[in-house]
Amino acid sequence: MARMHTRRRGKAGSTRPFTTENPSWVPLTSEEIEEKVVELAGQELSTSVIGIRLRDEYAVPSVKLATGKSVTEILSDNEMEPDRPEDLENLLRKAINLSSHL
Repeated sequence: MARMHTRRRGKAGSTRPFTTENPSWVPLTSEEIEEKVVELAGQELSTSVIGIRLRDEYAVPSVKLATGKSVTEILSDNEMEPDRPEDLENLLRKAINLSSHL
């Protein structure tokens, strides 16, 4: 819903429920999830795309809840960590696009 006295958007949106353990309906074990993360990283996918793909195709709501490690930690354990963090890579890409635009 929009804000009344400004031209900006509101804060409406769904929030993730607070849980500290992996749901029982997740079909994959933590070892299988780690294997999928390594497999998807081998396809040159970024960490956020890996998380989205696991959520949408494999019904894993949170890699950290399922394995106890984040996607980046899993990749660094398997020596597949990217050269630069993804957020820095996105900032560099945005700066390059902006400089080429000007």
